[in-house]
Order: sequence, then C-alpha cells, then structure tokens
Amino acid sequence: MNAEEILIVGAGPAGIATSLFLSQKKVPHTIIDKASFPRDKICGDALSGKVVHVLNKLDPKFVNDFTSIPGQFTGSYGICFFAPNGKMLEVPFSLHPQKLKNAPGFISRRLHFDEYLFKQIDRSFANVKENTELIDLTRNGNEIIAKMKSKDSAYEKKYKYIIGAEGERSVVAKKLDPLDKNLSHYCAALRGYYKGVTGTHSQNFIELHFLKDILPGYFWIFPMSDGTTNVGIGMLSEKVAKRKINLRNEFENIISNHPVISKRFEKAISEGPLMGWGLPLGSAHRSVAGDNYLLTGDAGSLIDPFTGEGIGNALFSGMLAAETLIAALAEKRHDKAFLYQYELKLYKALNDELRISNGIQKLSNYAWLFNLVVGKAIKNKTLRETITCMFDDLDIRAELRKPSFYFKLIFN
Repeated sequence: MNAEEILIVGAGPAGIATSLFLSQKKVPHTIIDKASFPRDKICGDALSGKVVHVLNKLDPKFVNDFTSIPGQFTGSYGICFFAPNGKMLEVPFSLHPQKLKNAPGFISRRLHFDEYLFKQIDRSFANVKENTELIDLTRNGNEIIAKMKSKDSAYEKKYKYIIGAEGERSVVAKKLDPLDKNLSHYCAALRGYYKGVTGTHSQNFIELHFLKDILPGYFWIFPMSDGTTNVGIGMLSEKVAKRKINLRNEFENIISNHPVISKRFEKAISEGPLMGWGLPLGSAHRSVAGDNYLLTGDAGSLIDPFTGEGIGNALFSGMLAAETLIAALAEKRHDKAFLYQYELKLYKALNDELRISNGIQKLSNYAWLFNLVVGKAIKNKTLRETITCMFDDLDIRAELRKPSFYFKLIFN
C-alpha cells in the first residue's frame, strides 16, 4: 500500500488525530492543509477533559508537555457560570483537583495548540503537504479523484479513502455529502484577544456569561497565563437571524456598558480585530460516512450544542476514523456498508451527550430557569457537586433535561 490510498484533508485536531492514530499502526497516508504552520484558527481556545483523554491515549507525554509550556498552555480547573441575573456559580472540573497529576483542562491559542500537534505528526508514515488546498472531488469507479492546488501547480490524484477534516466549510462534505445549512443547528460567534482584563479566577476558571439579550448563547472570558484573555460571544444562528441581532454591536455594548463586565475592561487593550466564524452544531444527526469517505470534527457537525466546544469531539472522531480505516484496509473494503461502522461507533459514544447538551441549550432560553438553577446551586453543596460530576457522568448530566429535576429544585 502507498500513501495515495488515504487522503486526510485538513491538519487541524481532527485530521492530525486521524494521522497520529494511523501512524501508531504504521499505516501510510497523506495529510494536506491549505495553510502553512504555524497558522491561526478562530476558536474559543478551550481544551476540555475529552481533549486530555484522547491525547493520553496517544501518548501521555503530550499533556505533560503542556505543563512545561506555561506561556502557551494554561491549566484550567473549572467554569464560572454567570446567570442572567448576574449571580455566579463556580463549578470545578474535579472534586479532588489535588489528586490530579495535571490540570483537568487547558486554554491555548489554536495558533499554539495546532502547531504543537502538527509537530507530532510522524513523517515516517505521513506524507505532509502544507499550502495544499483541495479544490474538487470526483468519483472514478471505486476510487475518488482529488483535485488539489499548491503554490506552484494544480494536480489530481486517486484515493480509496478521503477523510474530511477541514472544518465547517469542508469541501469533502460539500462534494460527497452535501447538506443544506440549517440555522437551528448552527451557531454564530466572534472572538477577540485582550490584555488587561481584570477579575479573572485564580485557578483560571473559564467564564460563561449567560446574558438575557443573547440567550440561547453566552459571552465568554477565558484567561491565559501570559495575561491575555480570549473574549467572545456566541449565539444560535436561528435566533440571530430572527431577532436581527448584530453580534459585533452586542459584543461592544457588553464590554462598554454592562454594569459589571465593563468595569473589568476599563484598562483592557485589544490585540486585534474581532474575528467571526460559524459552528455547525451536533444537535442534529448527520451522515458522516459513505462510499470512500468519512467526516470528522466540524466537517461532521460535531460541536457541543450547549458549550460550543468542538476540539474534544474533533480529536475523538479522528481516533474512531483511524480505527475504521485500519479495519477497512485489513478487509479491503471502502464501501459505505463497511465504513458506516464509523458512524455507528461515533454516535453510540456521542449521541447521548449531544442530545443532552441540545436539551440544556433549549432550556437556557429561559432566563428565569437559569437564574433558579444557579441560585439553588450556590446555596446547595450537594447540587454544586452534582453539576461538577456531570462533566464526567452522562447519567447525571441527563438529570438537567428532566422536568422532575426542576420540580425538586423549586420545592427543595
């Protein structure tokens, strides 16, 4: 077998995870990216516990490395939820952080995180091509012809397997499995970097501010160890369109006029313009496997509907894609009937999580309900610990979708 049998399109977390897991099994492949590294990617920059989990499956040294690069990787130990009425609930990622070898989560600019992962690609098995863009895909019998463009030329090559890992504007998804954009399963977001934001948590808890005017969505502040903060705003695209909301104006209004947040930005300095991007949410099951192809990460619409976090699911889907490819190569199969096992495994692992998050997202439409939960949790240690446990336990997280949960809250 040669490297031309497998093409991974996109060298972000999903594509690199696929590459790294293939290399573990000494499977040759080609991975391309239209940019050259280091390159930035508009993102919230939060690396969840799922990111840590998948990277530890590859090699525990990766997460250990993060702790030795404090300027680029900031350990984060929890979340501060701010209800619409302004009350704040601190939720640690772990009930026993002192027992952890490393932080349970991290914050890192995608400029740094993606470059770190890119350097880990095993060139013994991966044919890496930067500045190479996928232009088109056409079928030719049992293979797919990929038309690519580099700085110097355009050329075509045949592949048996194509992995779409190039994000929400995936050419692989558009050409092989087109899907009409549904604003009810899409989020619009803006991100900027600021120096001098005050009042961040001593343990670098990320902050989610659920402000009444942007529900279902939130304003975020993610602190970094170099004194920079990733600041942004995200909201369901359907609501943005329906209410004719200008997210840029909302962002500026929050940091200039919000009675509490604005005070924290009085001496803050912007490091550059606000950048916008779209997030394809995993609130609807979409096809991610077909004849000769698999879709991973944002290309497969796998972003958590409530938190907006996508890097963990990107890495996880890359891991499962590699497992499926290895099995397909052994059986010499590239048909949908065989590759569909990837979709089955992916949604078996993620479906409950995505469904629960979608339910919580819908509940976050109701400011009074959010205020109620936060208010009760502030006063109730058991409830706070329950919310902490929901990061690792889906059964506990599912409780937040049940009417009985809120009935118990109201009547203690």
